[in-house]
Amino acid sequence: MTSHTRTRWGRAAAAVTGALVLAACQSGPATSAAGDPAGVDDGTTITMWTRSPTATFSQTLIDAYNASHRNKVKLTVFPADSYQQKVGTAAGAKQLPDLLAADVVYAPNYAAKGLFLDVTARVDQLPFKGTLAPAHVKAATHDGKLYAVPHDIDLSAVFYNKVLFTRAGLDPAKPPATLAEMVADARKIAALGGDVKGYFFGGACPGCQLFTSWPMIWASGGTVLNDQGTAATLDDPTAAQVYSLLRQMYTDGVVPASAKNESGPTWTQPFLDGKIGIQPMGATALQGMKEGPDLQVGVAPIPGLTGGSSSFVGGDVVGIGSNSAHAAAAWDFISWTLSDQAQVDVVAKSKNITVRSDLAGNTYAKQDPRLGVFNRLAGEGRTPISVNFGKTFNDTNGPWTATVLDAVFGGGDVGAILKQHNAAVTESLSSGS
Repeated sequence: MTSHTRTRWGRAAAAVTGALVLAACQSGPATSAAGDPAGVDDGTTITMWTRSPTATFSQTLIDAYNASHRNKVKLTVFPADSYQQKVGTAAGAKQLPDLLAADVVYAPNYAAKGLFLDVTARVDQLPFKGTLAPAHVKAATHDGKLYAVPHDIDLSAVFYNKVLFTRAGLDPAKPPATLAEMVADARKIAALGGDVKGYFFGGACPGCQLFTSWPMIWASGGTVLNDQGTAATLDDPTAAQVYSLLRQMYTDGVVPASAKNESGPTWTQPFLDGKIGIQPMGATALQGMKEGPDLQVGVAPIPGLTGGSSSFVGGDVVGIGSNSAHAAAAWDFISWTLSDQAQVDVVAKSKNITVRSDLAGNTYAKQDPRLGVFNRLAGEGRTPISVNFGKTFNDTNGPWTATVLDAVFGGGDVGAILKQHNAAVTESLSSGS
């Protein structure tokens, strides 16, 4: 598992502090992007901030840009756990960098609180604007205006070990297409015995749980939030069916007992060790997987109860800091990162997912069909939109953590448990919004 994936979903709880800071740091969204909407490459030094999980990705793009442009981008990396607080403090003091990257789930908060300049006119000039990852674009849109663009993409998908599929008598070329099939396949793999289990998840990791289970609900036709992100719909019967399946697999020993206390840092390690048959996780994990006699990795979309598929589209957006004095130079970098050259020869070449659907079939994706699956999911998945996402869902002391722990590991009817917790989740989502 890469540190990128570990930190994004396993250590997101600390971001709530920064989210609270952001709530008071700005009066509202920036009203203008200021200056010529075209980019300028005139030798300006541009500052950029990002979180540690995205550092390598951002620096790779920056190195390629700096080598071919007069402008120079200088990157500052902050630990993921303190990033939100650092950004909130800088916003309040009007000391944001020229380029600000942010986890996509915080894009609605950043846009609403005025941390980004409006880039609507600039994006409108891009001939491929309609191909940009829709979930990221939606998250960075506020009151009809766009404040950031996709930077990097991580998304959830089913990973499965073809070696264990074969050992269990399953077809390694046929991943589960429904949740019923997934459970049945996991049971057959668990029946191999020893230290092999059929399925795994990070039970005590709130980000891991929503990242992997919400797509099951979406694929089944259910919802988890209203369109405004101000109310929870976890009392949906579809959600009850999904979490009942997860609970049953855990209760029956198809899932290792360690899943209950897995808080994120090692949540993909059992799969990497070749001991788990099926596990939804982030696409970026593929880059760090070493395949061999015990592990041959297949990937597939996360299915719904009776079919369909979906994905939680995560990753980062990047925008121009609202106090930047170099907006045109900053845009020159941003627009270049979205170009064919950057997306294919830098992003895709490094086995990352392109943020443009028209480039999903690039030469590097064709070399590895699994990357093609990820690229397709990038245009089909969802990113939940809510200004109060962080404190509600990523805080280990928040209402979502209590909800999913009770639903998967508690006693009593799962539907009743979800209904009981739904009000607390809604209260958190709607407070101060």
